[in-house]
Formats: sequence, structure tokens, C-alpha cells
Amino acid sequence: MTTTQIETTCCVTGGGPAGMMLGFLLARAGVRVTVLEKHADFLRDFRGDTIHPSTLQLMDELGLLDEFLKLPHSQVRDLSMQVGEAHVTLADFSHLPTRCKFIAFMPQWNFLDFLAAHGKRYPTFDLRMRAAATGLIEEGGRVAGVRATTPDGELEIRADLVVGCDGRHSTLRDCAGFKVDNLGAPMDVLWFRVSRRDNDPGDVFGHIEAGRMMVMLNRNDYWQCAYVIPKNGIDEVKRAGLEKFRDDVVGLSPFLRDRIGEIKSWDDVKLLTVAVDRLQHWSRPGLLCIGDAAHAMSPIGGVGVNLAVQDALAAANILAEPLRTGTVTIGHLNEVQQRRMLPMRVIQAMQIFVQKRLVMRVLKGEERPKAPLFLKLFGWFPFLRRYPAYLIGLGVRPEHVRTSQMGGDQKR
Repeated sequence: MTTTQIETTCCVTGGGPAGMMLGFLLARAGVRVTVLEKHADFLRDFRGDTIHPSTLQLMDELGLLDEFLKLPHSQVRDLSMQVGEAHVTLADFSHLPTRCKFIAFMPQWNFLDFLAAHGKRYPTFDLRMRAAATGLIEEGGRVAGVRATTPDGELEIRADLVVGCDGRHSTLRDCAGFKVDNLGAPMDVLWFRVSRRDNDPGDVFGHIEAGRMMVMLNRNDYWQCAYVIPKNGIDEVKRAGLEKFRDDVVGLSPFLRDRIGEIKSWDDVKLLTVAVDRLQHWSRPGLLCIGDAAHAMSPIGGVGVNLAVQDALAAANILAEPLRTGTVTIGHLNEVQQRRMLPMRVIQAMQIFVQKRLVMRVLKGEERPKAPLFLKLFGWFPFLRRYPAYLIGLGVRPEHVRTSQMGGDQKR
């Protein structure tokens, strides 16, 4: 099998939200960039599909929002939850200082295809599908490129900078020997879908009962459901049987009783192993990790996609000019981590708080739960709903586009 060698300025491994957004932004700024995606397409179900106001604001700043919102999506303007007999509205996005005061639920493949299509309008953008990064090329004490496998043989990409965007099971961060701090998660999540009808209740519906928790996301013609189970509890759930699992789902959402049979086997239920972790150092000379490769997030708040996009935007703002002029240093890479460390730590702290104060208690509980005080406050004082809306919708230190579109680079 032959080995092909190519050269670029920046090689991005992983065609998820962080990788595709970074690739697009760098190409837009006139930087030669190659993005490697190991799959043949982006069509994988049960990935993060929440596009938060921060990402929608970015699309607006790029002049792409109107076109983006023509893609199939649904809009959610508040988040609510049923805890035992109490119904609580947790977040109200209507007061955000953004053009879009809602969360858009959109299949992630549509989001990634959109970024790929716009990236390809620039001659400096090179997207290679079915190209899986397998290792690093190291020379003179620095990372000088990436090795990858493709259907046509081995591929070596020499680059001034390699950016690992290959997720929570990142190959590159393992190859680099980066140390990971595991913050722990008491839960895993079972994802499945059930058809939706016009007379079903609200848009986003979370329900907590004794020992059970489920969140349902309105995907127009179906519900995307996240059923929370104790960490490493999948074997016990399966031993209890599919019928017991379906009964538990109906116990949380009785209106699904007439269609719960759509879950025909365990093949219709996908396991998400939840992790909350972060790298001590995101970079070394020639290599940077961002997104889930740098900090795996819990699904609480659905912020993972948007935090990864914000990482990509910050990285593009800081690195575009040094990459274009061939002057990128470890100092620039450290600046990306320093810029994004506070937002990541705040969100992870929020997620760990909810895990300890709510999720763990629910999963261990045998009696019908009562809403804890911090949730009741949102009902007593509606203005408090603005704060979780801001934290979830925009995050800490929201990023803005600081790079310019390079004139004459766009393909016609």
C-alpha cells in the first residue's frame, strides 16, 4: 500500500463541530488547512444537536445566519422540568442580548455539512473524508505532522500546527501523552427515539421520578429521548429486560404508551458513556487540542457542541495571523488554553453541581422526589431564569469573530 505525503499550514483531525468550525474559519482567514474526518459522511445519530444562541450569534457575525436557519430545525425558548409533582421552568432565553433568543435543535450532520459546504468555497480548505489520524510525526522536539489511514493507503500530512479535535477518545492526545484529570460522572445515558404527535406536550420535557430521569427533545416528527441510568448500569438495565425498560419510560411519559413499541429491540437504544474530564495542558510545540479532546463535557445543559465551537472561534482569532505568517509559537497555543480555561471550568463546575445535588440523589432515591430548593427558586422568582439561560445560551466569556475574510480567496 502506498504512502502519500502532503504539506499544509494547519492540519485539523476530527470533523466534528470544533474541527469543522476551525477549518472553515482558518480557510476564511486565508490559512491553508486540511481537515481529516475518519467517516465517509456526517450521518451519525444521537450526537449533540443543540445549537445555542452563542453559535447562532457567530453565524450572524459571519453573515450566514439567514441561510443557516433555512435548514430543518426546531426552536426552544425556555427549558422546563417535572420533578415529582412540581413543574419548574429553569431557563428563559427571551432576555439574551443576541439576535436569536432561542436554542435551535438541528441534526448535527446538517450543521457539519453546512460548514463543509462553506469551507469548500475557499481554495485553502481541504476536507478529507475517510481519513483517520493514527499518530503524530515528531521532529526536533516538536510535532511536525500527522499520519493517517485512508482507503487509498497511508497519508502523511506535514503541518506547521496540528489541532486535535478528535473527541473525548482522542487518538492524538493519547499519542502526545497528555495527562487527563477525570472529574467523574455518576451516570450514563441511553438514547432512543419515539415518534411525536401534534397533541404531545411541550418542546423540551424533563421528568424526574424515584430512581428515574429522562429528558425529551422535540425533533418535530419524533422525540429524541435521553434516559439517565447509573454509571456502568447498562448490563443491569438489560438484565431486567426490554419490557421493563419500556414500562419505565412510559412511567415517566405516559403519553408515549401507544407508541412505545417502536423500541423493538436493544438495537434501537444507544449508550452514551458520560465523562467529565480535562487536560492539564492542551498543547505542546506543534500540537493543540480543543473541544472534547481537551475537555469532555457532561450532557447536562447540552453545552458540549457550543463550547467546542467557542474553542474553535477563540483558536482561529488567536492563531490565524501567526499561522498565515509562519510565526506560530507555543505561546500562542498556551494563549488559546488560557482564553478558554475559565469558561470550561465554570461549565464543568455547574455540571458537577447538578450531578451531585440532583442526578445522584434521584438515581439512588426510592421515594417520589421533591424539587430541591435551588430549583424552587426559579418558580418563586422568575427573573432568576435569566441566569441559567445566559450560562447555557452564551456561556462565560462568549467569543466573537476577530478574523477578516481574505479578499479574493473565495472560489466563484
